[in-house]
Amino acid sequence: MKNNEKVAISLALAGLFPSLALATNGMNMEGYGAMALGMGGASMAYDNGTAAMMNNPATMALMADGSRLDLAFGFLGPDVKSSAGGAASRSSADAFSMPAFGWIRKTGPWLYGAGIYGQGGMGTEFGSTSMFANPGQQNPSPGLVNRSEVSMGRVILPLAYQVKPDLSIGGSLDFVWAGMDMQMAMSGNDFFRMAGGVSPVGLATGSMVSAFQGMVGPGAGQLNPANPVNWGYFNFSNDNKYTGQATTNGYAGKIGVVYKINAKTTLGATYHSRTWLKDLQADQATIAFNTNFNGMPAAQTLPVSGSIKVRNFQWPDTFGVGIAYQASERWLWVADYKRIDWASTMKDVRMTFDASGNTGGAAAFNGSSMDVTFYQDWRDQHVLMAGASYKAGDKLTLRGGINVANNPVPDTRLNYLFPAIVKNHATLGAGYVFNKASSLDFAYSHAFQATDVSSATGVTTSHEQNNWQLVYSYRY
Repeated sequence: MKNNEKVAISLALAGLFPSLALATNGMNMEGYGAMALGMGGASMAYDNGTAAMMNNPATMALMADGSRLDLAFGFLGPDVKSSAGGAASRSSADAFSMPAFGWIRKTGPWLYGAGIYGQGGMGTEFGSTSMFANPGQQNPSPGLVNRSEVSMGRVILPLAYQVKPDLSIGGSLDFVWAGMDMQMAMSGNDFFRMAGGVSPVGLATGSMVSAFQGMVGPGAGQLNPANPVNWGYFNFSNDNKYTGQATTNGYAGKIGVVYKINAKTTLGATYHSRTWLKDLQADQATIAFNTNFNGMPAAQTLPVSGSIKVRNFQWPDTFGVGIAYQASERWLWVADYKRIDWASTMKDVRMTFDASGNTGGAAAFNGSSMDVTFYQDWRDQHVLMAGASYKAGDKLTLRGGINVANNPVPDTRLNYLFPAIVKNHATLGAGYVFNKASSLDFAYSHAFQATDVSSATGVTTSHEQNNWQLVYSYRY
């Protein structure tokens, strides 16, 4: 094995778990690779390096014979704010890093390789002094942190074949891993509305719910004068920057095709399958309630320990088509359309909590379970990407583009912990060739502020974002 290939594999193993959060086509990144991001994310019909294994794997066959190694570093800078009733808070989750790696080799008509790329994610963090930290009214809560983080990444094994000079096909087998953290506080009334099946945000059922209702009395809630339940708190989270408390893995795949109509015009199309992931699972989770049991003069917090599963959380099917037009030696114009089928996988988020290992007052819950559903009802997302590149000289290329999409999250289901509402982006980029072997590409993306009001909770949430990617490429 050549030394360069050994280095590539070592880097892949070292970077196996990149940190991800708050992507901006729903939970997807708006562009994969600096070349594509610089042109609005469009990538279906031209050579855009190893990022093609995240975009359209057939375009890898457009490269010249030899090998290419791409080392990438991305930065995501979300700015999320929420407000209601005169109070306002800003998410402290505002800086995330995202390394990536790709290696491909072309020999004759065949191309193969390997890579590690972040798919995307979402999440926020509102600290112990935020407007969400004290959902109880009769007794103050102890500064509860509210946060979420969903992350997903892929180890990709691509294969492409140049059928003839004007036609190439490609595909990939993807090993997929995912992580999730959640810390969510809610008032006692909100929880019991979920338990009663009348909440607009979710549903809570199971033997643990029945047992708890029996302890505090029928119809008990935050305003019940005998046994008021002040707040409830769902908690499975860790401090690991690379994976969540709940984790899982599985697989997915992609196929694609590229066809050259003539010397100037190329068409491309791809299909990305939905994922097949096992349930996310966290073995150290708690659900806590703050209540005045049996008329006690001071409120007591009852934490119940156990494990939690997030059931059938999947990434959706994606369909993409695109065109690239080489208008001249200097100008390249590109445009893509992508449909992301969020409606098929983001109807709701379903969790099952199994209580175990508790002592004291919480021991009565051992062996019981709670099924919780948070409604999502996302819409399918339609994304239009368009851009251009201009060769300013033998070494410098300039890029620009737009990325426009509909908001997949309905107002009735908007949650401040999952504000994937961004729609419009403007992007810029540049590439510099040092020599025949080495080049550097940079791209910047600004997601314009999107603001929506939850009709269920009355919380207004705004989200804007600044992202960038830097890619060093080495050919040999």
